[in-house]
Amino acid sequence: MLAELTRILKRAKFAKAIAASDVGLDGLVLGYAELATLVEPVPIPPTILADPDDDHVLACALAADAELIASGDKHLLGLGAFKDIEIITAAQALERIAK
Repeated sequence: MLAELTRILKRAKFAKAIAASDVGLDGLVLGYAELATLVEPVPIPPTILADPDDDHVLACALAADAELIASGDKHLLGLGAFKDIEIITAAQALERIAK
């Protein structure tokens, strides 16, 4: 998941924000890693056939007993939920935190 985060943050749309940060890409990923709890993904049946790599997110969330998944991925968001784990956008997650 950390490799995926690094790959996503290298996208052009994040370049300006990362350049403006005091920590840079590596610092952001390392900071996230310090906050994260490592889990061993649990086996799940193929779920997102259009993008099987997304199943790793579901497997990790299930292993972590997550309450929700915050994502911008259209395949994950299209599910709406996996088991009892709600899948929402990052903006929706931030809105909930602000309440």
